[in-house]
Amino acid sequence: MKVYELKKEQFLNISLDKAWDFFSSPKNLKEITPDYLGFKITSKNLEDKMYAGQIISYIVKPILGIPIRWTTEINHVDDKKYFVDTQIFGPYTLWHHKHFFEEHNDGVLMTDIVHYAMPLGFLGRIAQRLFVKNQLEAIFAYREQITEKLFNNDQNNV
Repeated sequence: MKVYELKKEQFLNISLDKAWDFFSSPKNLKEITPDYLGFKITSKNLEDKMYAGQIISYIVKPILGIPIRWTTEINHVDDKKYFVDTQIFGPYTLWHHKHFFEEHNDGVLMTDIVHYAMPLGFLGRIAQRLFVKNQLEAIFAYREQITEKLFNNDQNNV
């Protein structure tokens, strides 16, 4: 199994408390996900704040508008430092996403590290090269643009 890594860093001009409050709420996921993915949380009674052991279910439409069910678990949470989610069921053979938050100068350095593997062996590796890698890059670029607008355009955020 070939495991791929995607790493992204972004500086947010806000306090650690504000960054943590936003990103640790599963209800904000839709806001930072491109509309074309048709992202919808299907979990019932979703809590405002994540916790270790929390299960979150979604529907996404990454290919030709075909809905795919995706379920992740929040495995680890260290308040205002990091959290980790992993796929229980979904489109990947492996999905392990670490989110780190570090106070830095007058804001927060946010780092995402995703390790993932594709199903279907050789066909999955071809899909990775042809579109999956680019789609993941585009999703994280979108997140960066949205969070830039939300947090870095107002000097009163810190």
